[in-house]
Amino acid sequence: MTHSAFSRKASTWLMAVLMIISGEATMANILKLADPSELAGQWLATLDTARVASTQCLIDLQPTQTLGAGADCFSAWVGEQAIGWFTEPDGIAITGKEGSKILFFSRRQEGLYQGTLPSGQRITFERAVH
Repeated sequence: MTHSAFSRKASTWLMAVLMIISGEATMANILKLADPSELAGQWLATLDTARVASTQCLIDLQPTQTLGAGADCFSAWVGEQAIGWFTEPDGIAITGKEGSKILFFSRRQEGLYQGTLPSGQRITFERAVH
């Protein structure tokens, strides 16, 4: 009888440890920090407006983690000069002149990110088709 009780207790602990380990592995896989080279390239940014038509900019995320063509269009929406970008485990951050984050785009799915301006307007980042 003692052996049976010990086995159940050991089995319970073993199951708990396995669940923790598998959960950590799953979270690490979900929140993998993308390499900047994976996100560099052209992205279509769409500003959702109250009007019927949305406004769009084609923005170039440079491999050097700076913004290329389209930065001025995008900066007009944000209200300050957007200069650079960097990856985060759950999205893309856009930086201003001082290098501080001015807008965050959360990953919705592969090649699709979404951010919200302080005004509440949403900007969608979608990988441009070549």
